[in-house]
Amino acid sequence: MPKDVILTPDGLEKLKSELEHLSTEKRREVAARIKEAREFGDISENAEYDDAKNEQAMLEAKIAQLEEKLRAATVIDARAVGTDVVSVGSTVHVKDQSSGRSETYTIVGSSEASPAERKLSNESPVGKALIGAKRNEIVAVTLPNGKQRELKITKIDIGLK
Repeated sequence: MPKDVILTPDGLEKLKSELEHLSTEKRREVAARIKEAREFGDISENAEYDDAKNEQAMLEAKIAQLEEKLRAATVIDARAVGTDVVSVGSTVHVKDQSSGRSETYTIVGSSEASPAERKLSNESPVGKALIGAKRNEIVAVTLPNGKQRELKITKIDIGLK
């Protein structure tokens, strides 16, 4: 049984469009490669054919994985996200108590996490610590490297459109 997949409406759209692309254009590309490789003759010793068949198998596995994610998905309703408590879909403004640095994170489901875009998974150490916290609360986070951080929540916004 797959674990629940939490998605923002934006994440749902991205997943659907990726699935659409893979199951149409990408499938056609791989089928064309297989057809072309078959024309090279004996398929028992044909590396191009083997590569194309392997690519097809990986593509089908990826499509099945995306379909399963969509089936298991719980989409966050922007109207259900408030600004009083941090939840999935919140954009949280925090201030590191030791460095004094301010940072902003959007809490998303694990399949949408992208630290480079400041999107943290609700299952990450910082995401877990922030979920359920309120404005002006200080949360303690133990990072994977063992270091402790204390973050003061300065503002909670609705991070969904």
